[in-house]
Amino acid sequence: MVRNGIKLYYPVVEMIKSILPIVDEFVIAIGRGDEDDDTRDKIIEIDDPKIKIIDTVWDLEKYPRGMENAHQTDIAKENCSGDWLFYLQADEVVHERYLPLIKSRCEELLDTEEVEGILFKYLHFWGDYHHYQKSHGWYPHEIRIIRNDPEIHSWESAQSFRKIPDFDGNNYRQQEGTYKLKVAPIEAYIYHYGWVRPPHLMTNKKKALDTVHKGSDKVEEMYKNVENVFDYGPLDRLAEFKSSHPKVMQNMINQMDWEDKLQYQGKPNPNRKLHKHEKLKYRILTWIEQNLLGGKQIGGFKNYKLIKGI
Repeated sequence: MVRNGIKLYYPVVEMIKSILPIVDEFVIAIGRGDEDDDTRDKIIEIDDPKIKIIDTVWDLEKYPRGMENAHQTDIAKENCSGDWLFYLQADEVVHERYLPLIKSRCEELLDTEEVEGILFKYLHFWGDYHHYQKSHGWYPHEIRIIRNDPEIHSWESAQSFRKIPDFDGNNYRQQEGTYKLKVAPIEAYIYHYGWVRPPHLMTNKKKALDTVHKGSDKVEEMYKNVENVFDYGPLDRLAEFKSSHPKVMQNMINQMDWEDKLQYQGKPNPNRKLHKHEKLKYRILTWIEQNLLGGKQIGGFKNYKLIKGI
């Protein structure tokens, strides 16, 4: 699902193209956006018969606190056929090297009814295409393939899924009567580009996302004194990415023109709030996790039940 995707610099076209080779259909719910957004046109230009567009109108009053994200995801889900559903958000892309593995894993697990979903690893890029987050608090795994089960629904603000047998179609944040999915792992990464865009568009994207979660009045107050240009902070505090990106991302990578607005070393700007990964507490936790625990997070939230031995 997406709204104002191109305007907010989401790699939504690249996202779709990245998994088209292995899907039978690609269903996307496109919310009515601003007049200067051409997301729908760009998706039509892909010109692939597998793509099925569902036009929607978002209702943030009926679905506040991020629930419209889950509602829109469910709209797309309900229009899918097939055994497995591969869910990607508008800023998530799959590397072509993983496509054969993903397809074979789905075939392998098809008759193992205990498995309700497949758990992917994550790379969270930050600022540019050469740095990524390994900091405490950034989710290292998430469910991105689920069975086509009507009792499985998008949950909270659509980061993940839960089984909700008696779901009334309204409260996507309900806790009681929901069940974490039983999942099997896959040795494949989702490339998350949600924090890679020109600094001024990063602020616009944050405003749009906060509006979905907190409402326009609250966001107006929140951003009253916030600089329009987002400060990513010193990038040398992050991990350096030295491998390859998905081929479908190459044009966006070539078009990157905001290097001069990034800070590659030094200290964070003292006139802004520290990002979570810059705070001493999280830097200590990250060091312990990466150097003593093999990357395992301390107290990390897991919205799934991992099945061992599959």
